[in-house]
Amino acid sequence: MPLLEVVQTRHLSASIRLTDTTALQVDQYAAFIKASADDVVEQALAYVFSKDRDFQEFLKSAEAQQVTPTLRVRRAPGTDTAEQPPKKPANGAANGSTSAAYAAGSRA
Repeated sequence: MPLLEVVQTRHLSASIRLTDTTALQVDQYAAFIKASADDVVEQALAYVFSKDRDFQEFLKSAEAQQVTPTLRVRRAPGTDTAEQPPKKPANGAANGSTSAAYAAGSRA
C-alpha cells in the first residue's frame, strides 16, 4: 500500500537538484503509485513537513518569517507574481562531484 496519497492542486514550477539515486527512486515511486514525479516530490515534502514537530515549532517563530528564499521558482509567461530565482553563489558552491537530475513542479 502506498504511503503517499496524491491530490490534484495548482502548483508553481521550480527547479531542484537531486542526486541520480534519488531521482531514480522518485521515478520508481511515481510508477509504483501511478502518479507523476512532481506529485511524489510534493507529497513527500508535505508529509515530512507535517510530521517534523521541531519544524512545526520553527514555523511559529519570527525566524521562520525571515528566511531568505533559495528555491529556483520559474515565472509563468505573463505572470509577475512568482519570485525571481536567487543568484548563484560567487564561490561556486555547487557540488560538481555528484550527478544531479532536475525535477520541476507541476504546471497548472
